[in-house]
Amino acid sequence: MSEKQIKTITLPVTGMTCAACVNSVEKTLQKQPGVQHTEVNLGTHEATLELETHVDEKSLAQALEAVGYGLIITEDEEESQELVQAEQHKRYQSIRANLIGASILTLPVFIIGMFLPELENGPYVSLAFTAPVLLIFGRQFYQHAFKQAIQKTASMDTLVALSTGIAFIFSLFNTVFPKFMLANGLEPHVYYEAAAVIITFILLGKFLEERAKAKTGTAIQKLMSLQPQTVHELVNGQQQDKPLKTVNPQDILLVKPGENIALDGEVIEGNSYVNESMISGEPVAVEKNVGDKLYAGTINQKGSLTYRVDKTGKETVLGQILEMVKKAQGSKAPVQRLADKIAAIFVPIVLGIAILTFAAWLIFGGADASVQGMLAAISVLVIACPCALGLATPTALMVGIGKGAQHHILIKDARSLELAHKVNAVVFDKTGTLTIGEPKVVGIEWLDEAAKEQADLLVTIEKHSEHPLAEAIVNAFEGKLSGEIEAKDFQSLTASGVSASYLGKSFYIGKKGLLIEKGITIEESLLSKASKWQNESKTIVWFADESKALAAMAIEDPVKIESKSAIDQLHHQGIDTYLLTGDNQQTAQAVAEELGIQNVKSELLPSEKSAFIKRLQSKGKTVAMVGDGINDSEALAVADVSMAMGSGSDIALDVAQIALIGRDMQTVPNALNLSKKTVNTIRQNLFWAFIYNIIGIPIAAGLLYPFNGFMLNPMIAGAAMAFSSVSVVLNSLRLKSIRL
Repeated sequence: MSEKQIKTITLPVTGMTCAACVNSVEKTLQKQPGVQHTEVNLGTHEATLELETHVDEKSLAQALEAVGYGLIITEDEEESQELVQAEQHKRYQSIRANLIGASILTLPVFIIGMFLPELENGPYVSLAFTAPVLLIFGRQFYQHAFKQAIQKTASMDTLVALSTGIAFIFSLFNTVFPKFMLANGLEPHVYYEAAAVIITFILLGKFLEERAKAKTGTAIQKLMSLQPQTVHELVNGQQQDKPLKTVNPQDILLVKPGENIALDGEVIEGNSYVNESMISGEPVAVEKNVGDKLYAGTINQKGSLTYRVDKTGKETVLGQILEMVKKAQGSKAPVQRLADKIAAIFVPIVLGIAILTFAAWLIFGGADASVQGMLAAISVLVIACPCALGLATPTALMVGIGKGAQHHILIKDARSLELAHKVNAVVFDKTGTLTIGEPKVVGIEWLDEAAKEQADLLVTIEKHSEHPLAEAIVNAFEGKLSGEIEAKDFQSLTASGVSASYLGKSFYIGKKGLLIEKGITIEESLLSKASKWQNESKTIVWFADESKALAAMAIEDPVKIESKSAIDQLHHQGIDTYLLTGDNQQTAQAVAEELGIQNVKSELLPSEKSAFIKRLQSKGKTVAMVGDGINDSEALAVADVSMAMGSGSDIALDVAQIALIGRDMQTVPNALNLSKKTVNTIRQNLFWAFIYNIIGIPIAAGLLYPFNGFMLNPMIAGAAMAFSSVSVVLNSLRLKSIRL
């Protein structure tokens, strides 16, 4: 039997307002045939689905519509984005219009109810104004609640609809049949003002929440704004302006001085300097000539450039960054999953508490027990809103991940951002991480003049190697040799060096350990020179034939200027630092001493680096590994938090949970600090969301009434509920202004 083909898609969801909505959407989608896994995010209003390839997405949309939600489906991502923005704008305008209408009609109801309760025909006037507030401006609460009730689910809309509906129906009964209440010794009170004000306050809260939430996505908006929507295409030498989305690979584009480069490509004509700080983190503009690469979102400076398009859409570096940020903002941190589980049972529990509240008042209340019990039950339903709980984590994550993207810290998933604050040990690779990563040969010592004649062979062998040190050796001899000679049997010797044969004789280039392993003799003159270089923290590469060493080469890779301050900052935070490198012991120790790193391990194979990290983890350490994302992939994979440093063109590499763009080592402590700030914000949000309900629900139920006669007015409960979610979003937005 063949395996089922599974695909993963992310689709925008409309109509969600709270964490209970998330649970309702997830349950509905998960029940559909062929859906393997569903994850819905309230912050991004998106559903990520793992489903069998044959599943019709329209059937999923129909299933959601049945419970009051919508699913935006389109194959064109740009069109999808436009539809999402249009839907958000439509929702914002709808809430705004409903708020204005409800406010106008609620004001006279509030005045009559609070200040003119004895007004003749006051109940009928209040009824006339309240009915449109509920049935027109607040109708979405009742529509959603009804659809969800049919599907046996519940959300915040259920609580709002029940509370205001009960208040309105009770008041309507007392307005039309006041004698019934009088005959039973009760005053026929009406609570139109409570129903109208609750709807108005909730609409106000939703309005403010939508405005605040729009600001959590500014990081993506800023990134998207780096790409111009119109480009200058050259066709037969003639310039034609055309929309960006119509450009294809191999098209020829012209970028003028001061313009943003639209797509990735290769310069075919012109010369200019390009500001690539967006993708490299480097403030200095880079000179571009024929054959050089250009990246979308970077800024051309003084000259004009003609380039051939290589990549479009998601394939560009900017597109990959955008996808990474979007995916990370849509992912769920472990703490959010806990909040979602609580929210899933929250509404049913609140409904139960409201019923128990009413029953308790009937049993233990006084003369007006039924009325007070009803008001208490309404207050419980109104004040207990799962919105704040649902927004606590995703809004903080969205802002935190966006803040990181603006500071060249690309976080690939929410889990890593949440976990990074626990890191108490940071392991560094040396080359390309703590050092600049551009090694240069600073000294060559030949055994004798005869050995020096083998320089052509040395360079020929090194040209077959992809190691950065090999490139440094080739560059050192550039323009000084007669040409390549024919070497055979090239072999890369893992973590040791390379070998090749020439005229039936074997030659080796690599570490001293390789020569010892092969039984190759090293003359004292070469050993003495190499020892001197090692004491100066230089890396030594040996060149030998099958019997003796022919040359020693000193290679230097300067330490990054900002590495020392970054290490000092980690130490100040109480984090242990480790240097793991394949380089020799003297060089590793010299670099470690220069930077103040306490623990050094040298001459390690990639597998030995990962084994060392596992030992640290076994001792209870939460380990972050910082490497270049290529030769450190094994160590990065086993670390609790993996950080890969690289240029903008490297960011698509799936080697780490956090990609640090550029060479600035300061991004390492910045990333850990961002995690701490974000997690603290999440904790604050969750604290207030929980404490609000823990304190608010008992007070709403009438807990204080036996002691001081205090009863929470349902209107005040509505205002408190409305502003609870707004406060959570505003607290999350504070992350935008923090200093890393």
